[in-house]
Amino acid sequence: MSFRQKLLTAIVPRRWADEMEAESRSWMLHCNVCGLERSVWEMGGVRWKAAGRPSRRMHCPRCGQNTWHKLYRRQGQEHGGSGPTASLQPEECAGSD
Repeated sequence: MSFRQKLLTAIVPRRWADEMEAESRSWMLHCNVCGLERSVWEMGGVRWKAAGRPSRRMHCPRCGQNTWHKLYRRQGQEHGGSGPTASLQPEECAGSD
């Protein structure tokens, strides 16, 4: 664990620390050059209660270049659950008239 991870998991309740690790493991960084994918947690970072799909410029250990990495959440992990997420079709969202 990185210093940041140790610090954060030491000061929050155990349940929050477990949620923080699980959610950080679901956020992936993808190198645009070689395709390497790593979780934020594996890289020593924390991404908890976050949203969006930003890009980060960082060093890639596989290709050795300073490249853009896309940050995204693994499919099925958007709502913090381990199971599949339900998706509503537009007609299911319409109110009953």
